Amino acid sequence: MAGAAARPSLAQRRRAALRLEIAGEAVRLFTSQGVTATTGEEIARAVGISSRTLWRHFPTKESCVLPLLSAGLDLAVDQLASWPPGMTLLDFVTRSSRSGALPPAAPAVLDLIRMTSTDPALRAVWLQAHDDALPVLAELLARRSGGGADALGTKVHAATLNGALRAAAEEFAQRYADDPEASGEEITACVLAALRAASEGLPY
Repeated sequence: MAGAAARPSLAQRRRAALRLEIAGEAVRLFTSQGVTATTGEEIARAVGISSRTLWRHFPTKESCVLPLLSAGLDLAVDQLASWPPGMTLLDFVTRSSRSGALPPAAPAVLDLIRMTSTDPALRAVWLQAHDDALPVLAELLARRSGGGADALGTKVHAATLNGALRAAAEEFAQRYADDPEASGEEITACVLAALRAASEGLPY
């Protein structure tokens, strides 16, 4: 019964699917003609919905991409949920890569992450996605440590992990801008490099 209760309803699944479709069309238009030149009405038309429906889901045209940015973080959190006790985070990420648990990044997502470095409004959405993930990461780390999600140490650790994931995603998107065949192994290399830097602490 608990599993059935936790499963999203049909309406929720349809809403999530529509939001992802809107995000995909927004990225396609942003990439092909630029963010400034793209209107919310064009995004709605590309999806086949009214502008009114679009604005019910998203407050701005830039925020339309949030579901795509959040999806990668949701995947990372889902992976971390199966992190075994007694195993370091670096070892877990390495094992996940070897087992094929980390899929290649979608080209549209990489295009989007690259655009966040030059467009302030998209940057704000990218940072919002990570800000939304912070309490989820804090809860995950709190369960692992037996501490509280509101404890300062837990919040610092969650912010550190969050920042490492963001830096790794940005590094991967920039490094492999011209290599659409880049695989999960390259993603893992960037994640591990960022996590190592985080685990070393501040050398100042």
